[in-house]
Amino acid sequence: MLPFMVRLAAVPSPALGPYLDRLAHEYGPRYLHTDPVGEVRRFDTPADREIAAYLAAGLAFGRVDTILAHLRELWDRLEGAPARIAEEPASRRRRRLRGFVHRWVRGEDVALVLGALGSARRRHGSLRELFLRGYDAEAADLGGALGHFLPALREGIRGGGRPVPLARLSHGARTFFPDPERGGAMKRVNLFLRWMVRADDGVDLGLWNPVQPRQLVIPLDTHVSRISRYLGLTSRRTVDWKMAVEVTGNLRTLDGEDPVRFDFALSRLGILDMCPRQVDVHCCRACPLVTVCTLGRGESRA
Repeated sequence: MLPFMVRLAAVPSPALGPYLDRLAHEYGPRYLHTDPVGEVRRFDTPADREIAAYLAAGLAFGRVDTILAHLRELWDRLEGAPARIAEEPASRRRRRLRGFVHRWVRGEDVALVLGALGSARRRHGSLRELFLRGYDAEAADLGGALGHFLPALREGIRGGGRPVPLARLSHGARTFFPDPERGGAMKRVNLFLRWMVRADDGVDLGLWNPVQPRQLVIPLDTHVSRISRYLGLTSRRTVDWKMAVEVTGNLRTLDGEDPVRFDFALSRLGILDMCPRQVDVHCCRACPLVTVCTLGRGESRA
């Protein structure tokens, strides 16, 4: 079971909230073209958006331009109808996706995942309904719900009539089914949840009512973890579940009902190379967070 609470060792500046509000206002829907969720929003129906979102979040690693190009290729292979293709026979899905590659994920891996998603839809009606079976509205976060959702989703991958153990899946297939027990940051599945749970604001999709945005955990990647340290949102060095909960807990002091609403904007700073790993006079002085950033604050006064 994932740990729900950690001691908040880092204390962000009380002035941080208004700066993050301005950042979130600046980096909104007009930046959809820089994010995989923009590719998910190409679909109109909730069923297609659920399936596309799970695939897109699972493939959200590497350079963003490569991710977007491969998602467009994937949508073409799925004839723009991922929910329908998820119901196809396994052999047909494999033929469709033969030759697809994104880093270490192969077409046969995606075909396997699609089969699991299709199986979940047949058994439960939607991914949302499956998630709600393990959802606790009183929990501090969605860690416990993920501990139920991911193994249940994986049950759709069967061999000899039985679910295939996680260890027997290929590296590419395991990418889509992280193990909550290992304590990783769970970045991609938290990204999927952010898209599903937060209200439709032109970026996120708002499909999973009644799951509450206050329970989301930030999708922590190398960009957001680094920037979070600069902003005093975490004092931890290891990018794991504990860091994600600490960052989220500190963001919750700024917005108790929707703490991860800042994630899209913060991740733009890294994805668009606007936040350097070392002080850069031009980037730092132009950054709207420079006054509350431990990295760039000194540069802004130079």
